[in-house]
Amino acid sequence: MSWLEQKLQYRGQFSLGGRSSPVEPEINLIPFIDVLLVVLIFLMISTTFTRYQELAITLPTANGASSQSEVKQIHIAVSRDGRFAINGKVTDRSQLGNSLSALNKDTAIQVNIDADAKAPHQAVMSALEAARDANLSNIVFSSQTSKK
Repeated sequence: MSWLEQKLQYRGQFSLGGRSSPVEPEINLIPFIDVLLVVLIFLMISTTFTRYQELAITLPTANGASSQSEVKQIHIAVSRDGRFAINGKVTDRSQLGNSLSALNKDTAIQVNIDADAKAPHQAVMSALEAARDANLSNIVFSSQTSKK
C-alpha cells in the first residue's frame, strides 16, 4: 500500500496507534435529578394550601300552595341603624325579650324577623336571642325576590 492509499483510508480519524471504536454518548442523570429536586422543593415552598371554610349549599325550591291554617305571627323589624320594632311598635333592645315574653301566649306562634339588608349582625343576633329567651322556637327570616 502506498502512502496516499493509507492517507485516504484513515481520513477523518485521529489516532496515535491502532483504530479505536467510536465512543457512544452517555447521559449523566445526576445533574438532571438535582435540577428536578430543586424544582420540586421550590414548588413545595411556594404552594399555599388553603382550607375552604364555606359550604356549597343549593337551597331547595317549592312551588306548593300556602297552608290554609292561620298561624299567629310576631314581626320583629330590625332597622339599618339597629333599632327594633315588634308588630310595628318601636321598642328598646333591653325591652325586646320582655315584649316577646308578653306576646308568647300560644305554642304555635311564628316569629318573623324582618331585618334590613344593611342591619348590623349583632342586632339580628339580639333578636334571635330574645326569641330564644321567650321560648319561641318557630323563627323565620323575611326576604324579597329580586326584580329582573
